[in-house]
Amino acid sequence: MGLSHQNHDDGERERERERERERGMSVSDLPRKEANVLKGHEGAVLAARFNADGNYCLSCGKDRTIRLWNPHRGIHIKAYKSHAREVRDVHVTPDNSKLCSCGGDRQIFYWDVSTGLVIRKFRGHEGEVNAVKFNEYASVIVSAGYDQSLRAWDCRSHSTEPIQIIDTFSDAAMSVCLTKTEIIGGCVDGTVRTFDIRIGRCVTLLFKVSFNSLICIIGE
Repeated sequence: MGLSHQNHDDGERERERERERERGMSVSDLPRKEANVLKGHEGAVLAARFNADGNYCLSCGKDRTIRLWNPHRGIHIKAYKSHAREVRDVHVTPDNSKLCSCGGDRQIFYWDVSTGLVIRKFRGHEGEVNAVKFNEYASVIVSAGYDQSLRAWDCRSHSTEPIQIIDTFSDAAMSVCLTKTEIIGGCVDGTVRTFDIRIGRCVTLLFKVSFNSLICIIGE
């Protein structure tokens, strides 16, 4: 019995290693020690994200600021200040030239990274905004809010009104992720819903979890 159990465990470990190889990573690739501690926020940090190439990172928090860092050298580069309340999420374009942010003031801010100036403020959510994400081409921002909606905003237009509203959630939308043709939203009701961008309606209810809310969806 003991040998059979051991062989089973060895087989499971080998299958897991094979799955990791197929995904292009292994447990040994994960960091083992702390590289740097980035200090500068005056309060809780609510989100932190690397840029596309991983050379820089952005953080945002309760102190109403967004901060740009070189995490590898532990250097604080710039602070972005314009939000009236806490900043809950931040995302940067693939070319690192623009960023978007959202928070308790119910607005989505569209920033110039180098100057630190706000290019545009998008308004329309009827509650606090929890998450933001650029599409692949950085031409559209999608936001998720406490008003049970996802909203899409055109970065190329001078309009500050949403170009699309998805309001089929039964509770607060907490997170958002995008593919080329779909928007994925996570909700407090424990569901993850997939929406076809072209028709603006839910095409898949992925699953319903038993705990109270889904806070985060991870995408590329």
